[in-house]
Amino acid sequence: MARPRKVRRHRRRTPVGAPPGTLIVDPQSTRTTIGVFTYDGSRMAEEADAGVDAIAGLKGDLPVTWIDVQGLGDLEAIRRLGENFTLHHLAMEDVLNLHQRSKVEEYDDYLFIVTRMPADTPRSDTEQISMFLGHDFVLTFQERPGHVFDPIRSRIRGHKGRIRTSGPDYLAYALIDAVIDNYFPIIERSGEALEQLEDRVVAKAEPVLMGEIHDMKRDLLELRRAIWPQREMLNSLIRTESDLVTDTTKLYLRDCYDHTIQLMDMVETDREIALGLVDVYLSSLSNRMNEIMKVLTIFATVFMPLSFIAGFYGMNFDRGASPWNMPELGWYYGYPAAIAMMAIVAVVLIAYFRRRRWIGRET
Repeated sequence: MARPRKVRRHRRRTPVGAPPGTLIVDPQSTRTTIGVFTYDGSRMAEEADAGVDAIAGLKGDLPVTWIDVQGLGDLEAIRRLGENFTLHHLAMEDVLNLHQRSKVEEYDDYLFIVTRMPADTPRSDTEQISMFLGHDFVLTFQERPGHVFDPIRSRIRGHKGRIRTSGPDYLAYALIDAVIDNYFPIIERSGEALEQLEDRVVAKAEPVLMGEIHDMKRDLLELRRAIWPQREMLNSLIRTESDLVTDTTKLYLRDCYDHTIQLMDMVETDREIALGLVDVYLSSLSNRMNEIMKVLTIFATVFMPLSFIAGFYGMNFDRGASPWNMPELGWYYGYPAAIAMMAIVAVVLIAYFRRRRWIGRET
């Protein structure tokens, strides 16, 4: 059964003509929770559900502070966070307008980064991740709670890798890298589903398959629309002259950039296969119709001479009026002879068709 048609979620909530920087929360947004990590090479503190007032006291104690906001349902908390970190009202408006493309915007004391993360749904949906990178903090906003950043949290807690000995720019890189890496299993699953769909199309072209091909093409298009701007965003980070991103971190960002190129290659390959499946479906349908027409034509061709024989001997001429009127009707074996003649004609025709390779397997 074909999947239900997907409804686009991303709509602009700000009314037409509203002043710039107007903050409006989507009524379907989830509850806002704020997690805080502060750390350096030897110390680490974590607050699972911190209040906005507590963040001001935590920030600045250690060199790096990560404020992770999950859920955008609390407008007042989001507004106060923007005021505490002196964030531009236009950037805060983009945080709540969830239709943004991946991008980087430079401000005086921070960078505003938007990326799109694959959502944990059966379809190829994406959700917006908004990120502010400052000299001593990283502030992230997620549409809803998720587990994409759990490996980063585990590395901070366990002092794994170089994240605890690096600055906030490396933390921002690690978060972006986690987002990009989560596209790989989704695209791999799409490729496997595409291969199975291709086998089904080749085996038997059913009308329901055309709907599944259309759904697959739409999912791949959504992935392409999410991944393509990621390259531009990463390229901007690599080429930025801001002192917020060090040259060492730019080397790691290049690796992310290479991953996006690889993802685009995978998506484009799958899209080409999906586009080709339409031709394969139509060809399979046409071949199946040709086979049906060939069988019907063979049946009609075989029965044409048999119908002629049956019609010929079905003429009601009176044998008593003339000896030339159907003399075979008086034969003792006339009926078996007519049946045998029909069988011989049918066998000869079928043998002729097989000899011409119109039926049977090709050798």
